[in-house]
Amino acid sequence: MTKIAWMDPKAIRFITVHCTATPRGRPNTAEEVTQWDIDRFGQPSYHYVIELDGDVKQTLQHNQRGAHVGKANTGNIGISYVGGTEGRDAGNRPADTRTPEQTAALEGLIRRLLGLWPNAKIRGHRDWPGVPKACPSFEVRTWLQSVGLGAHYG
Repeated sequence: MTKIAWMDPKAIRFITVHCTATPRGRPNTAEEVTQWDIDRFGQPSYHYVIELDGDVKQTLQHNQRGAHVGKANTGNIGISYVGGTEGRDAGNRPADTRTPEQTAALEGLIRRLLGLWPNAKIRGHRDWPGVPKACPSFEVRTWLQSVGLGAHYG
């Protein structure tokens, strides 16, 4: 594993929501997701991974820079939920596969992180300029509005 770059946690400006792009219901663990990222990028990508049962696993410290949004990782906390596609039988079509437990855990985690960084803006991976992906396979802006956090979209 390469050395993970540091970032100043006082300078967090963004929280980015991702999916692992794995099939609906496949119970990948945070440890597996982290190993995939180490194999591909030389380090964990996300600060948090939310498993199917809603268990939130922290995989990077807030002062460690992730590898989740191209050239926009500094000052950016990455969260990924396990899932995000319908699977091979459905052509790996993007889909919001969050379980009720994952959805509740995501909201709770974001609210906790906003307690640390009240001015942080939240977006989905696909909301970043130049990102041609469906990730996180749901409309983050709409979901934030539905849980009373719409003012944090950005």
